[in-house]
Amino acid sequence: MNTQNLPTQIFFRTQEQRTALAREQFFEDGIRPSGLVSETVIQSWDRCRQLGQQRDKLPTLDPVGRAALSTALARNEKLMQAARLELDQLQTSLSGTHCRVLLTDERGVIMHVSQDTDEANQTVLDKVSRVGVNVTESRLGTAATGIVVHTGHASQVKGGEHFYNPFRELQCAAAPIRDIHGQLASVLNLSTEAHDFGFDPAAVVGLFATMIGNRLQVSQSPELLVLHFQTVHSLLGTPMEGLMGIDTNGRVIWVNRVGHSLLGVDQQVEMLHVNDVLGIDLHALVGLYAASQRQQIKLPSGLSIWVKAFMQGSQSASNFHMTGASAAAQTSQTSQMQASATLSVPPLKPSPSLNAEDCAPLSPAAQSHNDCISSLAQSQQRLIGQTLIDQHGNVAKTARLLGVSRGLVYRHMRKS
Repeated sequence: MNTQNLPTQIFFRTQEQRTALAREQFFEDGIRPSGLVSETVIQSWDRCRQLGQQRDKLPTLDPVGRAALSTALARNEKLMQAARLELDQLQTSLSGTHCRVLLTDERGVIMHVSQDTDEANQTVLDKVSRVGVNVTESRLGTAATGIVVHTGHASQVKGGEHFYNPFRELQCAAAPIRDIHGQLASVLNLSTEAHDFGFDPAAVVGLFATMIGNRLQVSQSPELLVLHFQTVHSLLGTPMEGLMGIDTNGRVIWVNRVGHSLLGVDQQVEMLHVNDVLGIDLHALVGLYAASQRQQIKLPSGLSIWVKAFMQGSQSASNFHMTGASAAAQTSQTSQMQASATLSVPPLKPSPSLNAEDCAPLSPAAQSHNDCISSLAQSQQRLIGQTLIDQHGNVAKTARLLGVSRGLVYRHMRKS
């Protein structure tokens, strides 16, 4: 029987044995050990070797200078504020384990280290886990945080997968934290030495990284209307909620990763109008915020989601109320003018007057404003209905002709 083409890893039952073989093939034989360790680890080994790192030596682990650390801490003040609650919760959850929590900035410099676990056999981890130490690949070799800084993707590195031999007792898992621009803002890391985690560290660190990222993105949106949304209302306020930031012009400024998945759009959704993304106008969203209640809406895709709106500060709310009302009136008036250029519209019937017992008396100015908004809304509804008939029910052509979003046309059809 010819055994030359059989994969060698079938004779190694444990991950440690496969990793040891991978190191032998890569570092001593110059063979790429595909299938023995992940491609991510192999690529990191490649990068470290190209940097001229020597795997048998312990790398220099001196912290950055005081000035550089002060600058980094000042630059990441919002991050540290956003992370404080989750870091405390994570530390409490891990209090019965041998794990240490590290939080770095986007460059891999440690900003926060959890309290010592009083473990006698964590000498290497004690040297690594100090505020100011740079743990990127160029300094620490292959490790979870360094891979995240380089690739932007979550990573887990076990034992001998670390580039440096002195780190072969370490286990680490890390996940990215992103800002409102989708850029890497920080890395959250769980590490232990001479122990197994005893749980899935990737799931835990990923969950808390998402929570910190959500809180950071909201804190970076003081002038925006922030929407929280999910298909199940009980998931609002959890790491599984979608988030979206909208400016006073109704433009979508940012969407978190869960939001991208729920909306079924690519990463370029930013700067689109909220009408196109949600099928609902800014005026309605401001009303949703004012009501302080979650509400179920239907997306243009047909998916129903629960939405809750949030704004930071009374001034932001005031700005949105003014611009939202103005935008609603202007959109209605623009639609009427555009459609009137191509359609013949029957004269409007006068709006029914209100009885005195129905509401409190309005000032002449307020009554005039309400009558104007009501007339514009009725005109818009009539124009949409007539245009739909003329276009044989084609929503896209109707929206394009009137200069409105398809979501507005769909809402008209549901009301009819």
